[in-house]
Amino acid sequence: MAVTKKRIRKTFETGKVYIRALYDNTIVTLTDPDGNVLAWSSPGANGFKGARQSTPYAGQISAEVVAEKAQAFGMQSVDVVLKGVGPGRDQTVRGLMNGGLDVMSITDRTRVPHGGCRARRQRRT
Repeated sequence: MAVTKKRIRKTFETGKVYIRALYDNTIVTLTDPDGNVLAWSSPGANGFKGARQSTPYAGQISAEVVAEKAQAFGMQSVDVVLKGVGPGRDQTVRGLMNGGLDVMSITDRTRVPHGGCRARRQRRT
């Protein structure tokens, strides 16, 4: 007879949510305070296909799904880390709030070019 271990689910009061807002997708990842991934969601996982994946509404639905999963871990407040310049940035944060989570802080870690790439050689005439 097989013996199964009972899974112990930890509870966290706070956590972090990483939002990667790309031009064609929005990925929402929930982690504990140490950075271990607890849950994630994306528009493709929620039934959006093709061009509808890149809409702000699809990002909001993904955030609400992650908020439900966060409450299963006992989470009430989160710190949000944004990355990317996609269309679903602001709406995804609103989706977390609609899902019942308190957003404590919003950090933007989008990469910004400073010096740019090396220029091409000059054309000979």
